[in-house]
Amino acid sequence: MITPIYLPHTTRGWLIMLAVAITLALGWMMYTHQNGMATAVPLTAAPRVGYLAPDFTLPTLNGETLTLSDLRGRPVVLNFWASWCGPCRVETPHFQTLSQQYADQITIVGINQQETADIIQIFADQYALTYPLLIDADAAVNQTYAIFGLPTTLFIGADGVIRHITPGAISQAVLESQIQALLEE
Repeated sequence: MITPIYLPHTTRGWLIMLAVAITLALGWMMYTHQNGMATAVPLTAAPRVGYLAPDFTLPTLNGETLTLSDLRGRPVVLNFWASWCGPCRVETPHFQTLSQQYADQITIVGINQQETADIIQIFADQYALTYPLLIDADAAVNQTYAIFGLPTTLFIGADGVIRHITPGAISQAVLESQIQALLEE
């Protein structure tokens, strides 16, 4: 037999229940904060539109490194992806096409989430990718950028400031319109 849950029948009962819930929530927040258990990225630390993109250096597939701040002076499109991500596979050809079309004007960079160089290379060969693919083996850059879902694409102006963030798959038309917006600045 299932024991019924007590639900208040009066306004006073609901107010008491609400007060208990708020007290428990506040107590838990204080406890986790004091014991170092809070792990959420503070909003001020997460990259946001209108703010400078956090700098990073990651290895490329060819064994070199790429530092985001070295790309200042031209717009950058950062695409966070993984080979197991279905929507990433759908949008990858768009990034390849536009990376070639706008090669002299923008830099498109793919940042892989926690896969080995071998897996990334197989993916790159399968799609004949020529834009830089970076290896974020420990997902440190993904965490810095508060990437909670793949794919996620950031559009960064020539000055290093984030102009737009697109969570989820992006169509070629939307990708191209965002690139055009960066180029028109």
